Amino acid sequence: MARVRRNKSYKLTQIYDRRSRDVPFNAEVAEVEVDNPLALDVGEKIVAIRSIRGDPLARLHAHHQIDEAQYLGGRAFQNDWERAERGPQAMDPTREYVDGARTREPVTESQRQAVLRLNQVERELGTDGAALVHDVLVLGLTMDQIGQRRAVRTQRWNDYFARRFRECLDRLALIYGFATETGTRQAGRRR
Repeated sequence: MARVRRNKSYKLTQIYDRRSRDVPFNAEVAEVEVDNPLALDVGEKIVAIRSIRGDPLARLHAHHQIDEAQYLGGRAFQNDWERAERGPQAMDPTREYVDGARTREPVTESQRQAVLRLNQVERELGTDGAALVHDVLVLGLTMDQIGQRRAVRTQRWNDYFARRFRECLDRLALIYGFATETGTRQAGRRR
């Protein structure tokens, strides 16, 4: 019987490529490097696919329009906002039923610290910068939508909002400790 010859370009690593190739028609995804949850060695990374459709910060980071410090500063702001928010809450079925008398839960220390950091962010960014950051990071608006809300619909205004948003992300990276004053200035020159 004849021996089967293998193709020299065959690679064993292709067998273990577990990334999904079947994505929905209107999906917007980007590859991102994350820690391997099944790794035996500390710090081992794998490539995963994440959705960037409803996340403007992830979209900017995936397209290399913002750097890692700006991305982490924006995520820290979002984390503080979620922690500090005390809006409508779901009913907890594990709690004892009382006739309509629902007491407010006390403010936790982490919520208090988040509110203090958000107040510092608003002082640092100013009213306009804080509103811009809120519109993009909390409401998920694009620069075009922000222009429409402010009744300015030209490309020049969109470019201004994008530039101002990157400046605010630089400031957030400084506030949350992901960048230093000299590092941010140098990163600003490279763009």
